[in-house]
Amino acid sequence: MPRTSAPLWDWAAVRAREDGAGSPGEEGAGPGDRTVLVVGSKAGGKTTALLRCLDRDEAPKPTLALEYTFGRRAKGHNTPKDVAHLWELGEGTSLADLVQIPITPLSVSSLSVVLVLDLSKPSALWDTMEKLLHAALTQVEKVCALPQKPGESSRLHPQGGRRDLCVLPKDHPDRELISPFPVPLLLIGSKFDIFQDFESEKKKLICKTLRFLAHHYGASLIFISSKSESTMSKARSFFTHLAFGTDRGKSVSTDPSKPLVVPAGMDSLSQIGSPATAGVDIGSLHARNPLDLWKKVFQRVFPPESIKERPELKDPARDPQYGEPLIDAMRAQKDQELDQFKREQAKSWKGLSLEMEI
Repeated sequence: MPRTSAPLWDWAAVRAREDGAGSPGEEGAGPGDRTVLVVGSKAGGKTTALLRCLDRDEAPKPTLALEYTFGRRAKGHNTPKDVAHLWELGEGTSLADLVQIPITPLSVSSLSVVLVLDLSKPSALWDTMEKLLHAALTQVEKVCALPQKPGESSRLHPQGGRRDLCVLPKDHPDRELISPFPVPLLLIGSKFDIFQDFESEKKKLICKTLRFLAHHYGASLIFISSKSESTMSKARSFFTHLAFGTDRGKSVSTDPSKPLVVPAGMDSLSQIGSPATAGVDIGSLHARNPLDLWKKVFQRVFPPESIKERPELKDPARDPQYGEPLIDAMRAQKDQELDQFKREQAKSWKGLSLEMEI
């Protein structure tokens, strides 16, 4: 077992090597390895969904910052196992800058993103989606902009490409109207068991909005409940498709009274309809584009919490009344290791860029 004082990256690398896989993002990783980054609402069920998708019978624990695990799947008898490097970002949007750790020049070509949104808290839904996708997109663009070595294939299309960036067929009327995310994306609406008790009109707006967002970004969309094995089974199919390249389910469900299931490329703007809803005058919103229009309508019905309304978040680890000398000393050590790791990452990125330029 690795030392408990080792930084997260070192621990993950040792664990991966012990189990026969290259460390996360390592050049020695197998050609079939993929990386999946799971982000989303704070306490929105990310860990529960991840464990269920991996068929792990474990009690979920709160995710601290960024956590790494991996999954393996055999292609066939006596063949090497494919490895999926799995990263889960905790604390909602507050630690979004940590996506720079799993999204690197070596991982981006096999990267997928899973965004889990808590359906029971629609007022936080749009901001959570917007901030986390922006953080992931910015990092993907940053690593793809680095100079490439001569003969190196496009980072987003290894060995000829995993998929067309636009999941719609060439003759689809919406093909020029959407903006596909640069890597495969899965949107998961969690806590459907709570959501199903919402008012009918609110459920319709949330469903239509998430369908629009998924269609706009070329993503798949599925609603789940940890209390429904049927929804978790469908989610597992989408997840293993991203992690191991297995076949993805093709069933479609767009009924707001039932859990949504919409594979990427299987929806259209005409089927989704307009964001018009009771009590909102669309003509008065002055939206710049369709995405902005959906945002304004959604947030008119579900106003986001203002910064002033949010309770001040206090870190009990910094509160003198909870002082524990041994634990505080270990915390200080871990903080120093994290700072050192970030500095080393910055240096390695700079070195990689200079090496490629030379």
